[in-house]
Order: sequence, then structure tokens, then C-alpha cells
Amino acid sequence: MSNIDWAILAITLLAIVLYGMWKSRGTNDLNGFLLANKELPWYHVGLSVMATQASAITFLSTPGQAYDDGLRFIQFYFGLPLAMVLLCVAFIPIFKGLNVYTAYEYLEKRFDNKTRTLTAFLFLLQRGLSTGITIYAPAIILSTILHIDITYTIIFNGAIVIIYTVYGGTKAVSHTQLFQMGVIFAGLFLAAYMVIHLLPEQVSFGNALQIAGKMNKMNAIDTGFDWNNKYNIWSGIIGGFFLQLSYFGTDQSQVGRYLTGSSVAQSRLGLIMNGLVKIPMQFLILAIGVLVFVFYQFNQAPIFFNQTEITKLEKSQYAGELSTLQQQYAQAGEEKQQAVMQLSAAISAENDALISEAQSHANTAEGKTKAIKAKLGELMKRNNPAANTNDTNYIFLSFVTQKLPVGVVGLLIAIIFLASMGSAASGLNSLASTTVVDFYQRIFGADSSKFSDFNISRISTLLWGIFCIITALYASKLGNLIEAVNILGSLFYGTILGVFLVAFYMKTVNGTSVFISALIAEIIVVVCWQADVVAFLWLNVLGCIILMFIAWLLSKLQREEVVAA
Repeated sequence: MSNIDWAILAITLLAIVLYGMWKSRGTNDLNGFLLANKELPWYHVGLSVMATQASAITFLSTPGQAYDDGLRFIQFYFGLPLAMVLLCVAFIPIFKGLNVYTAYEYLEKRFDNKTRTLTAFLFLLQRGLSTGITIYAPAIILSTILHIDITYTIIFNGAIVIIYTVYGGTKAVSHTQLFQMGVIFAGLFLAAYMVIHLLPEQVSFGNALQIAGKMNKMNAIDTGFDWNNKYNIWSGIIGGFFLQLSYFGTDQSQVGRYLTGSSVAQSRLGLIMNGLVKIPMQFLILAIGVLVFVFYQFNQAPIFFNQTEITKLEKSQYAGELSTLQQQYAQAGEEKQQAVMQLSAAISAENDALISEAQSHANTAEGKTKAIKAKLGELMKRNNPAANTNDTNYIFLSFVTQKLPVGVVGLLIAIIFLASMGSAASGLNSLASTTVVDFYQRIFGADSSKFSDFNISRISTLLWGIFCIITALYASKLGNLIEAVNILGSLFYGTILGVFLVAFYMKTVNGTSVFISALIAEIIVVVCWQADVVAFLWLNVLGCIILMFIAWLLSKLQREEVVAA
């Protein structure tokens, strides 16, 4: 990056941190640290909810996902609006009415201590691991740009987030997220404009979309039903609904965002805003990835976007084989460019016969490049069995740093960092609040004070930050990060959601029945995931329904035993 880009990046990050610390000055009690004194307006709540979900993973991995797999990932979010409606009707009034700090306090009042503890523990495990992944994502950027070991950039990125989260808690997080989302939206539109601008003069925006469609990248809707298909309209609406309902309704990182609303109405408006804006935002990010794909049909793409892994091969005994593959890849790339140019001309001429012929040639050439990349992956594994052969997380980063003009690069890199900071900070804050409220206060009870609770919250934030940094050090093994974080959530969210739905709507079920059914449901979900029985989105449905059924069955058997006695 140029000095101007570094200056823009540094100034933006420093401004965000100082702004958050300034807005949260005077925070000295638990209510301010965990819930920002419950005084935030609806738009603040909505942007904070969106910023918590939109981590650096969203802006690094989602364009790469679209580059590799097209638009079909958008179906993942189709259940979101339905989930927002149910949350506004059922969840928010209950949580706000009980005046709780965390969602899990309600479970002890409804069931018992052990059910609350188990559910809070599942959340801590899932959120701690997920937050580690969000810290890892922007560390990729610094590591790639500076050509230094990613261990150091992970520690640096984690330390920045820890500093202002420990200092100001939820108030610092919420105010910085408001600033962050404004910059992020501006940057997204700028990125979309720049990709279109860099296409050849004869290729219009509409022409680019048609080329993407002919090369199977405009597959936004898949109506076919298949349990093993990760992204179709059914898994998105049904499985996505259960995932989003659990994430926004039972995950403290999100519950803590809308509990900061000044009233039930303000919290509801914030969630409705998220439901209306989130899908268009994700579609824009995916569309940017598709346009980057089109750009590289007219320009030679790197054989592998993670240059660090290529450098390792160049210094190995397999350097000769790498050179051969690079030459083959360049030749296949030239063939593909010629075919795509013919396809573009045929589309402009509206000649169906030529379109079909050129499309066939383009897809054949694309198949050759994929086959060469597969051989490269095998070579990388021969050289280093631990090598990361998935480069989707590096596609958009490579495009930004190598193809965009000075100034724009710094702004877009800053956006990715801002997203990471907002999401990771919310994660740390929710981990601290759950630790203090659901464990520390229950264990020490009357021995704790407002002052000590406040300080323990800060200490918990620091300790969880260290845990998440350690987790981030192992995140490179997970492949595409946007999928990894959602798979991780799907392992736990169905069970957690089932506990809350039983609490809300199955009044005859007691705590022991729910506790036992939660353990059984979680074991079944993990086994189904390991055995690859269904696509990961369906794990949310599976865990929730199994828990509710077993809880109902156990409760029914207990009642029959009482009657028989």
C-alpha cells in the first residue's frame, strides 16, 4: 500500500477508537458497561445489530464465496425477515419486561439453575470460538500486506479491540458501530463502482451481469429441495429462519444490542431496520464478488490468491512443478479471455447461436483453470500437509490491494478492519456480560458489589479477549470463514433456540426435562454434522425440534408416573 493508503487506514482506525472511548467516558457501573444505560434510539440499535453481524469475514470471505460459487449464498438470509417479526412480537417484550442483563437470566426464573448454566455455557463456547474467527479475518490483511507472520497481526488486531471494549463496554461498542456502519456503506458503494469502472470499455454493467450468468454465477435462487444442498430457497427460509431466530433471539451478542434500546418500541424498530436492510447489503457484497469474477475473465487472475503459500512453494523443491503449472494456467487464462471476449460480443449482438458457442468455450476454459488449481492444491499439500489450499478469503483482498487506485485501497482496508472491530467488540462484551451475570454473580451472590461487578466485567473482557486471540491462531484450518462461522453457530443455535421456545410456549415442561433433552439434542446434532447427514443449515432445525420433542416426551412420562403413583 502507498503512504496515503496507510495514512487513511491509520486515521480511520484511530478516529474510531478515540470516538468510542470519548462517547463512553464516565461509564462506571454494570448497567452502563453492559447495557449502555438502556438509552439508545432505534437507528442506533439497528446499526449496532447490523455491525455485530457484519464482521470482517463478511467483507473478506463473502465476495470470495460469490467469486467461487455465485450468488446462491444470498438464500442463507431469506429466513431473516421472518425471524425479525417473531422476535419483535415474542422475544423483545419478554426480555425488556424482565429487566435482565442477559437472555439466560430468564431461564433460571422459568426452569432452574442447571438449565440456565448449560445454555449460557453453550453460548460462551460458541461465541468465544466465533469471535476468535472474526479476529483472525482482518489479521489476514496485515499479514498479506506487510509480509509478516500472521501470529503477530492476530495479536495486534485483538489488542486494539480489547483496549476500547475493556475501557467503555457496550456504550463504546455501540457508538463506534454507528460510525463504522456509515463508513462501511459508503465504502461498499465505492467498491462496486470501482469494479464496474475497471471493466473493459466495451463491457457495460448489464453485459457483465449477462456474462456472469452464462458462467453460472447469477444463481441467486435454487428452488430444488435437497437435504445435502447447503444453499437453496428451502434451507434458506426454513433452516435460515431457525438460525437467525436463535442468533438474534438467544445469542447475547445480539440480545445485548437491542436491550440497549430506550423502549420496547425502539428495540423493535431497530430489529425491523436490520431485517429490511441486511439482505440488500449482503446482495451488494455478493454482487461485488461476482463483478470481481467478471473482471478476472478479462484480466489474468493469480493462480492462487494467497501469495504467502505460493512463496513457500517457490522456495521449495517443487518450484519447477509450480512454474509448469503457472505456465499452463496462464495459457488456459488466455484461452478463457478470448472465449469471454467472444461471449461479450455475441451478447451485444444478441446472436443466440454465437452466445451458446462462446459460452461453451468459456466454461470449458474455466474448467481447465480449475483443474490446474486442483493440481496446485495437491502440490501444496505434498510440500506442506498443513498448507491452506483454500484461497477464497484472499480473493477480494488481492483485488483491492493490486487493482484499485491509491486512497481507495486504504479506505476499503479500513472498512474491513472496522467491521472486524465492531463484531469482535460485541462478541467480547457479550462474553463478559454472560460470565459476570450468569456465573460470577450467581456464585458469589451477596458478596459481589456494583463496583466489583464492574471491574470483574472488565477483567472478563480482557480474559475472553486473550482466549479469542488464541482461537484465532488456529482459524486458518477452517477454509472459507463465512461458512465456517455459520457452521459453528449451527452446531449450537438449534439447541439453544429449543430451550427458549420450550420456555416461552410449553408451560408444562420442567427444568430437568429441558436439561436432559438439551444434552441429547446437542449430541445428536454433533453426530449428524460429523456424519454429514444434512447440510449445516438444517442442523438448526434438527436441534430445535429434537429438543422440543424430547422435552415434551419426558414431561409427559413424568406426569403419567405421578398419576400412576
